[in-house]
Amino acid sequence: MKNIFDTIFPKEKITLDNGKVVFRPRSKTPLITIIVIVLMYISIKVTDFNFEVFSNFGNFFNILKGMIPPDFSYTKEVLTPLFDTIKMSLMGSFLGALVSLPIAILASNNITKNRFINGFFKLFLSILRTLPSLVCALIATYIWGLGTFAGTVAIFIFSLSYVGKLLYEQIETVDMGAFECMESMGFTKFYAFRYAILPVVLPSYISTSLFNFEGNVRYAAILGYVGAGGIGMILNEKLGWREYSKVGTIVFLLLLTVFVIEIISEHFRGRLE
Repeated sequence: MKNIFDTIFPKEKITLDNGKVVFRPRSKTPLITIIVIVLMYISIKVTDFNFEVFSNFGNFFNILKGMIPPDFSYTKEVLTPLFDTIKMSLMGSFLGALVSLPIAILASNNITKNRFINGFFKLFLSILRTLPSLVCALIATYIWGLGTFAGTVAIFIFSLSYVGKLLYEQIETVDMGAFECMESMGFTKFYAFRYAILPVVLPSYISTSLFNFEGNVRYAAILGYVGAGGIGMILNEKLGWREYSKVGTIVFLLLLTVFVIEIISEHFRGRLE
């Protein structure tokens, strides 16, 4: 690739004041620009992208204008689905983080010495991470029906994969000196992990779990679009009926809730650090 570039864009010859001749490589910006333009053209043709979509961009501002000011008389009807969303996020995040601990231990190659078990649980977490939360929620609604339980299952799966991956990577980077010393003294692997490894990874584990919960409150609002309960269901309903002032109320209360949860989460994560 370098030889091709040098052929197309030969080095610039520069003569210095002392008569010495040097060759300065030319900028790769023209080649990169050409490649980007070609790839964009190919992607537009392959996806059959229609530029008329930009002509409808004004509708966004019309909707935004309809949302302001919000209809605060609708607040009472929003509170119950909003609390359902928080409960759904909290339960799914808590259970996912809790179950991720033993799975992360089994996936860590410095704690569990069986390569088959390590590979199996790492693959298990990888598969879970590839499943979008919306797909999980949709499958859950077919199994358990519409409602917050389906959303809780989707959040549980996401939390398990997210916290589990970060946790086992954290465990694998821990200095094993204290752990091996306790094992050599006759302690079981459980007690060695409890007193040598867990205190090291616990702050990061709790911080990751709090950050995960913080994000899940936002994601849970979207799950209502597939019938997983919570505030997303009434948001979808009011958008469908074009009751934008009520949509403004829903969005405002959701943003306020997320803001408060972020402040609380950042406070506790700061204390852990």
